[in-house]
Amino acid sequence: MDHAPTITGRRIRVRGLVQGVGFRPHVWRVARDLGLSGWVANDGDGVDIAVWGDGPALDAFAARLVDDAPPLARVTAVASAPADGPPPAGPFVIVASHGGAVRTGIVPDAATCPACAAEIRDAGQRRHGYAFTNCTHCGPRLTIAGAIPWDRARTAMAAFPMCDACAAEYADPADRRFHAQPIACPDCGPRLWLEGADADPSADPIAATADLLAAGRIVAVKGLGGFHLACDGLDAEAVAMLRARKRRDAKPFALMAPLAVVQAYAQVSPAARAALTSPAAPIVLLPPRADAPVLPPALAPDQDHWGWMLPYTPLHHLLCDAFAARGGRVLVMTSGNLSDEPQVTDNDAARAGLTAIADALLLHDRPIWNRLDDSVVALDDTGAVMPIRRARGYAPAPLPVAVPGAADWPATLAMGGELKATFCLLRDGAAVVSQHIGDLEKAEALADYRAMLTLYRDLHQFVPAVIAVDAHEAYLSTTLGQALAEETGARLIRVGHHHAHMVAAMVDAACPAAMADAAVTQAVDWDAPTLGVLLDGLGMGDDGTLWGGEILLGGLDGAARVGRFAPVPLLGGSAAMRQPWRNLVAHLHAAFGADWQAQAAPVAAHLPDAARLSMAQAMLDSGTNCPPCSSAGRLFDAAAAALGLYPAEISHEAQAAMALEALARPFAAEEHAYQVEITGDPLPTIGWAPLWRALLGDVAAGVAPGRIAARFHHGVAAAVAQAVARAMADHALPPGTQVALSGGVMQNRVLVPVLRQMLGAMGLRVLAHGQVPANDGGLALGQAVIAAHLAHTT
Repeated sequence: MDHAPTITGRRIRVRGLVQGVGFRPHVWRVARDLGLSGWVANDGDGVDIAVWGDGPALDAFAARLVDDAPPLARVTAVASAPADGPPPAGPFVIVASHGGAVRTGIVPDAATCPACAAEIRDAGQRRHGYAFTNCTHCGPRLTIAGAIPWDRARTAMAAFPMCDACAAEYADPADRRFHAQPIACPDCGPRLWLEGADADPSADPIAATADLLAAGRIVAVKGLGGFHLACDGLDAEAVAMLRARKRRDAKPFALMAPLAVVQAYAQVSPAARAALTSPAAPIVLLPPRADAPVLPPALAPDQDHWGWMLPYTPLHHLLCDAFAARGGRVLVMTSGNLSDEPQVTDNDAARAGLTAIADALLLHDRPIWNRLDDSVVALDDTGAVMPIRRARGYAPAPLPVAVPGAADWPATLAMGGELKATFCLLRDGAAVVSQHIGDLEKAEALADYRAMLTLYRDLHQFVPAVIAVDAHEAYLSTTLGQALAEETGARLIRVGHHHAHMVAAMVDAACPAAMADAAVTQAVDWDAPTLGVLLDGLGMGDDGTLWGGEILLGGLDGAARVGRFAPVPLLGGSAAMRQPWRNLVAHLHAAFGADWQAQAAPVAAHLPDAARLSMAQAMLDSGTNCPPCSSAGRLFDAAAAALGLYPAEISHEAQAAMALEALARPFAAEEHAYQVEITGDPLPTIGWAPLWRALLGDVAAGVAPGRIAARFHHGVAAAVAQAVARAMADHALPPGTQVALSGGVMQNRVLVPVLRQMLGAMGLRVLAHGQVPANDGGLALGQAVIAAHLAHTT
């Protein structure tokens, strides 16, 4: 005898990036397909589901929620409990959002999906040629967000009431635009226009812009998270004009082109193609093809990689298409600002600030509520993504913190550093790292930092119990954190700069991938002592001096210095970060003492005049404005200056070191490494005198500069490996010990592969970054984890 199935109910809570990605229509479709009843809603905690049916159907429903989730969704947790009451009458429905404490996030802005890209090129579609086409799988998110839950009324699209056709798509669960909050069309959505260059208001603004670009003009283009300055990337005169007007002497320009064009100019590996075509659509640093047409050198002076990105909004797709129809191939798409200032986001600000650079402005009336730079990534020697700047496409995706007990830690806000500033909100075992904001010494970046901090706290209704700051008292992020702790009553915890770098690499390595193109998760033993190899510019050390080339031993609870680069005077203080010759003089003086000028004869052409050298000598003799600093970054600057790479002045951070890396790359297989000396007890210290003696000898002997640069890189790697071996012996560390690599110098793709190979040969297990940058852009993540753990355990 057949029995009717037993109908039961379940209340299911789904957390993660599940708003604004089509998750509710996904739930609706699965439920209807399985014949279930109930409802689904967004709220501050994610997605709330009440569902009734028989047991097997409910089990299938729960499995398909995750297995068949929309492409932009990132489910971090699913909780289920019995639902009270009888099943509701009628089919499964989507109901209005309701409140509750915010625990969900906003998905990152996503590149145009294939369906929307095809739609804007189809003359039979009503969105043909429409620059603001999007759906639940693509389009603006953080850039237009004002509050959670993610609903149109809380976004910059609230100013554009939907027409009947869009409203019908929005209300149809079978449509890919069902509850797509930024939905728009030519009848009801944002509009585009061109100003300047005697623009004809009746002309197609895309076509008119393409005409200007093809004629060698510069156009400011309002994009997704800010303005770009665009010109023909193959027109050397246009590129030179853009550099002159923007006052950007040498920092590389980003390039935009369709994938087929990128592949004609650059070496695009499968991993690079995956990064380029991912929803994040970052700028990817790629080497040129050997048979590629020559690009104007001024695009990236002294570099052997170019930053390429694909068109990632409908506007970019349409502009690239129109430019190609006029014979164009490659567009420069650099940030719309003067050098070192944040991107312009507002139309009036563009009219005031960009008209001295651009011949015309391509504008639209969709507000950019939140500035968002393009992300930049490279590929390491294993083919894994190496973040350089984490912004559009990645932020603000939460990163699961795979540390036992992290879900119980107190809500912690970490303020990050001074350069490449980001901050981090950590709660419930997940870390939300803000987008790259910039250098806080710039007033505009500091204002942006304050605004974003307010936004993120509001979005997440985040009240910190703990605030983590860098140990450097003078950092603006530190002073802001101190003030906020006094205001909120939160516990203030100071975290050592290099300890934060170390833990950031460990957390990053253990973090389950938040984006499809992120690095593979590595196992991390949180109970075992870990070595940290931290190479960067500088940061405040535990002893009150400036560190920058360090080996630490420890873990979450703390870390002790077990090796270091020899401290060298920072000649002129902050001036040494802009003028590489100062670092060369300081290193030669440290290596050879009073005889340094005689030893420097092979590189004398790269040193300043006698008067400035006399001044430098007096400063070194007296110690005036010459704080000792074990910086790895300044060592690389010194070597670059010795080879004539920007010895007098750099125009952007790491310019000389980047040129040195590019110079060394063709000789990366060089087997010779300059030697160093390791002295000191109990603190092993790497001394550079033997390296400098050999380097100067090679310069005098006429050895190719690229070979010298490669020998320098190999020498630094060997020195670090020797110091690590000494630390292992001194502290009886077993084979298989973890070593975490972090700091800005760990983005050097000549140094790191050599060092990784050496450490692997020693039986060490290398942990590296894959989702936040090794530079100070990842600092806040390490600060947050250390401070939250400390607050929980003390």
